[in-house]
Amino acid sequence: MVYDIAIIGAGVVGTQIARNFSKYDLKTVLLEKESDVAMGTTKANSGIVHAGFDCQSGTMMADLNVKGCRMMEEVATTLHVPYEKNGSLVVAFSEEEMETIKELYDRGITNGLTEDELQIIDREKLVELEPHIADNAVGALYAPTAGIVSPYELAIGAAECAVGNGVEFLRTFNVGGIIFEDGMFTIGAKDGRVIRSKWVINAGGLFANIIADNFNNEKFKVIPRIGEYGLLDRDVYPLVTHTVFQCPTKMGKGILVAPTTHHNVFVGPTSLDMEDNMDGRHDVGVRVGALRETYASAQKSIPSVSARDQITSFAGLRAHWVEHDFYINPAKNNDHFINLIGIESPGLAASPAIAEYVENMVLDIMGEKPAEKADWNPSRKAPVFFRTMSPEERAELIAKDPAYSRIVCRCETVTEGEIRDAVRAPAGAVDLDGVKRRTRAGMGRCQGGFCGSRVMEILSEELDKPIAEIKKFGRGSDIIYERTK
Repeated sequence: MVYDIAIIGAGVVGTQIARNFSKYDLKTVLLEKESDVAMGTTKANSGIVHAGFDCQSGTMMADLNVKGCRMMEEVATTLHVPYEKNGSLVVAFSEEEMETIKELYDRGITNGLTEDELQIIDREKLVELEPHIADNAVGALYAPTAGIVSPYELAIGAAECAVGNGVEFLRTFNVGGIIFEDGMFTIGAKDGRVIRSKWVINAGGLFANIIADNFNNEKFKVIPRIGEYGLLDRDVYPLVTHTVFQCPTKMGKGILVAPTTHHNVFVGPTSLDMEDNMDGRHDVGVRVGALRETYASAQKSIPSVSARDQITSFAGLRAHWVEHDFYINPAKNNDHFINLIGIESPGLAASPAIAEYVENMVLDIMGEKPAEKADWNPSRKAPVFFRTMSPEERAELIAKDPAYSRIVCRCETVTEGEIRDAVRAPAGAVDLDGVKRRTRAGMGRCQGGFCGSRVMEILSEELDKPIAEIKKFGRGSDIIYERTK
């Protein structure tokens, strides 16, 4: 198959790039090595839409963070993705740390934030905003325009929009090699599939530098950096309503306590550099003892946060480029091959601006802008969330389809109708975790202990597969081997 544009990587950046190019009369394909979108850094992300004060001034990271934060509300709203402009706080516990707060404020103003978007507040105002803050907190940097978004739902929404507008989505397409001949890239997957494309956009996240190296021996030193989290029950909310940071260190923004868009609360992430090898790029296990340290650190900010309320823990890997900036440029020997390297935090916040930046870069190199589709739809069909509906809305929905009357996940009040929608959607779910990310079935207190088997049955029916072939998260994640009753 021959395409105009091939995008490698279906994370929060790659899917938004695909959405942007779906507006043009171009044959575009989105390639993903896993079974679904948002399977890498995106799925284990804090979901923080950073305001832009933390990045070093003058970097691409700082510029795209500020722009992306300002774009996020419109993008999330258009795609029907959960988003809240809840504001963030960097808390100081001494007068010395207040000097760091002043430095962050000055950096934010230099980065382009306004005085309305960034404020230094005293303890009285801090306690008003967060009543559970520690007694020894003396002040904070307050960024009212910072927000939270569901990172995997943002990627899913962008992918559904892109596929709905004609982009092809190829799952389990693990790029093994790329060659360029006669004005065309030939891209081979490790399972033997081959496609050809005039352009390649390498948004491979933690593996982007490996793809760049394999194409033309262009070297980027990227270190896998793990972050571990504890997720608390929704009953804890509103323990915090803002994103509560501590003063940053050279390893990152430190341990935070923050709400999610679905009103859980989480603590984390840790920050540890892993070995720069394939094992280090796949190891997302939570280390023994890591969360004990995490909660101890989080209690410095919010003393009442407790591991007793934890319902699950998880870890994610981010791509730390040693230059600590975003690198978004054409390959040195081929301006039709665009590399995105080191897209770590604040990559989520910057993602709409990154997608726009790549779009404009490609169009500039093309010279002649391709025609735009007259029927392009920037949105997608709004997903049903039965749990948040009024009794009247629920009754109307059930009258149209009785499947919405059958609750499958009791913890999160997810219906059979929502699960079937998630499978049938463009770029829809094909496994248990794919359903979970789209509907929250399995994200509650029991973590799928009650609903998992029924979700598998629905997947089996919708995909016309034997139930023993239904996976948890793609390859190597078999759940059952035969039906016993």
